[in-house]
Amino acid sequence: MLNQLKKINYILLIILFTSIYSQDFENNYSLEFNSNLSNQWWSSYNNYGQEPSKIDFIYNGSFTKNQTNYYFSIIASKSRIDLRESFVKSKIFNNTYLKIGKYYRDFSLYLNDELSSGSILISKNAEPMPKIGLISSHPFKKNNFDLYFGISHASFKKNEIYTKAPMLHEKFIYLNHRKNQNEFNIGIVHEAIWGGGTEENGNFPYSFNDFLKVIISADGPLLEGDPHPNALGNHLGIWDFSFIRKKDDKKLKIYYQHLFEDTSGLRFANRTDGLWGLEFYNYIRNTNILFEFLNTINQDRDPPYVNESYYNHGQYKEGWSYNGYVLGNPFINAGEYSNVNPSKILHIGLTNNEMSKYNYQLLLSKKIHAFDSIKYKIVFGKKINNLFVDIFIVGEENQKKNLGLKVAYFL
Repeated sequence: MLNQLKKINYILLIILFTSIYSQDFENNYSLEFNSNLSNQWWSSYNNYGQEPSKIDFIYNGSFTKNQTNYYFSIIASKSRIDLRESFVKSKIFNNTYLKIGKYYRDFSLYLNDELSSGSILISKNAEPMPKIGLISSHPFKKNNFDLYFGISHASFKKNEIYTKAPMLHEKFIYLNHRKNQNEFNIGIVHEAIWGGGTEENGNFPYSFNDFLKVIISADGPLLEGDPHPNALGNHLGIWDFSFIRKKDDKKLKIYYQHLFEDTSGLRFANRTDGLWGLEFYNYIRNTNILFEFLNTINQDRDPPYVNESYYNHGQYKEGWSYNGYVLGNPFINAGEYSNVNPSKILHIGLTNNEMSKYNYQLLLSKKIHAFDSIKYKIVFGKKINNLFVDIFIVGEENQKKNLGLKVAYFL
């Protein structure tokens, strides 16, 4: 009850703030109605860590003033009021920004989160974590190249497993090259869960010296039963490649997020594991089509050298998850080691510009290494002045379907 009161107070402050600056704010209000709540894939996953309700009210607002961006998102239903992705991003000098609030990621910026099956590291499957970070970019060689990098710190929650909330360290660096209508980007992202504590293991190391070890993935203490010391904390990362080509009224995007958990994956010993994607956009027809292939079949192909079980960890029992939802791609399981399920996933997304008079969206996903039903979401919508009305169907092949209605208003 106390937490709900705190959330209500936060929301009232946001409403007051947006009222004061109402002329400068961009506001979006929407109501979503669900016919039933049978937990189909696209209702329960990639849904900002929110289980669907019969009726959801959603507010999104953004505002920019004095080189500072403000963004707020709230969802409310009969049983809950939650602050979704909401943050303040302020320029502190040159091309460097301070960002604080609840937010997702500042890397893999090419990824279309509305159509993708989900980023390998930080998708929109779970709710955003409370986080503070620095982001910077530095162009060179006549602005044809630039370095883009950042570092942030986030916090998990105490729960039945964690007697003390773990922390999340995140950093990334990208080299971006732009020439004519082409853009090529290569980067590396490093994430680490560290600190915190469990009933079984007690408190994990969390001093400043331990934090420095986490930054460079240095070894922690030798644990009983292990042949050698392992890196302190639970580490995960990606090599991130993307190529974008624009020509006339078309754009082609190709990307690959290569997942690694230790030095074997860092050296590509887990072969082609990760997320492969291709997206094509036609500006005249306002149409996007996306194809993705997710592969995790090589994660344990050569134990003990390649034996990664990506989203799982022996000490951090919830693995790569937050508040019950996977932080990365929801097709990869997180939790106890028994849940590890190497797989191959084919995913297709199709949509047009949502500001068009009529809009549509189609999401299809299926495991292709074993028998599996097709998971889908179909949306049809119409724009009436500033009002948008969408009808959506969410379900799985040969299973019960959920029919819903969403009404949104832009101010």
